[in-house]
Amino acid sequence: MIDNRDMSRHTVEKIGGTSMSRFQEVMDNILVGHRKGQELYNRIFVVSAYGGVTDMLLEHKKSGSPGVYGLYTGAETDWAWGDLLNKVGERMCEINTDIFEDDLNRQKADQFVRERIEGVRSCLIDLHRLCSYGHFQLDEHLITVREMLAAIGEAHSAFNTALRLQQQGVNAHFIDLTGWRELDNLTLDERIKQAFSSIDLERELPIVTGYPRCKEGTMQTYDRGYSEITFSKVAVLTEAREAIIHKEYHLSSADPKVVGRDKVEPIGRTNYDVADQLSNLGMEAIHPRAAKGLRQRDIPLRVKNAFEPEHEGTLIDGNYKSDTPCVEIIAGRKGVFAIEFFEQDMVGSYGYDAQLLNILDKFKLKILAKDTNANTITHFVAGSLKLIKRTTQAMEEQFPSATVSVRKVAFISAIGSNMDVPGLLSNAASALAKASINILALHQSMRQVDMQFVVEEKDYESAIIYLHEHLIERRSQPLPVSLGVA
Repeated sequence: MIDNRDMSRHTVEKIGGTSMSRFQEVMDNILVGHRKGQELYNRIFVVSAYGGVTDMLLEHKKSGSPGVYGLYTGAETDWAWGDLLNKVGERMCEINTDIFEDDLNRQKADQFVRERIEGVRSCLIDLHRLCSYGHFQLDEHLITVREMLAAIGEAHSAFNTALRLQQQGVNAHFIDLTGWRELDNLTLDERIKQAFSSIDLERELPIVTGYPRCKEGTMQTYDRGYSEITFSKVAVLTEAREAIIHKEYHLSSADPKVVGRDKVEPIGRTNYDVADQLSNLGMEAIHPRAAKGLRQRDIPLRVKNAFEPEHEGTLIDGNYKSDTPCVEIIAGRKGVFAIEFFEQDMVGSYGYDAQLLNILDKFKLKILAKDTNANTITHFVAGSLKLIKRTTQAMEEQFPSATVSVRKVAFISAIGSNMDVPGLLSNAASALAKASINILALHQSMRQVDMQFVVEEKDYESAIIYLHEHLIERRSQPLPVSLGVA
């Protein structure tokens, strides 16, 4: 068992897929660097699949173009998925060639890939054959197919990382939570506890797969946010001193690609409320369910730039509140759909809201915000155009006298741990007005941690630039409490 005396000293750290693709830099900056001897240990690493691999296995995260899973479930051509699975294996072996210069370790890595790829291929062929008889329905097994495919990429990167560290003399331990060829059906907590039951953190460096197979169903519960859930659970169950996420960028005051690298700055300190607002926009510092466990156990989260190891990054905890009220970050999201439901009979009636939410839930649309008045409810949602059309059709069928309209918009949020200051909302709105940006809707809750502006999608970048300039770049100047901005 892990000695409890070690618990207060170790960290649990996660490395994302984009960073993992720059593996040598990860070795030089995070995994090894200048560390020697005991400095290498009292750390646990949870690693994601290399950048792009999970997209090939499941579907492209942004465009939605099908990967192996999409082709297998679509069944447009019986063996298209098998051809793509071959390409995934080839890509994995190309990555192995980049990582391992010596033949012996490269052969070990390639053999690991072949075993996993061919094992999954056999399962998918057998399942396809089984379902062809009609007594078994493919739909009932698709979530299992999705989990098996996701597990390949995570296991590949974790195995390679442990092998490469061992090659350099580090006592790295590959911890495979994917349940490969295991017959037990453990909960996530049970699987993690079992995996760490014999680990000595003072002498071993655990490298953990981001995907864990568990009784609850990882993909069914968290979909592609599973690696951060694993990261959080490992930190909680091993009672880590600190949880650290290494990203390819700092958690900054805005997207440097939009505002400019010379104008943004690392946030430095913030709280889990801010992290939740970012997650709602799809710009996750951490998955909200992962943040919940850390928050409840008072484990601080640090977000660091993987390629600036000397920088302290941004520390997130549950208690921080800026001494001076201010906006800490301007974030946004394009591709948002406003579904406006107008029904004259809604006035003075109840139940419409709940029924609309049931329809949105049925089609798995992510709700970013909601407006409501006497006869209109507008949901601002994220999802594919196909799902949006099916959703509006369902609303019209259930409420034939209602008028349902859809408009594509963008969301811009000003977020901070303490924004309780008079005039902040009016100054933000005035800044957008001076830039000739029309505000279609706006929201601010009494919790005073964010302001949300709905604008035309064409105004997305301009809105972020102007709000960042007026609310962050100028925040060292006194904030005028008026309708104008100097």
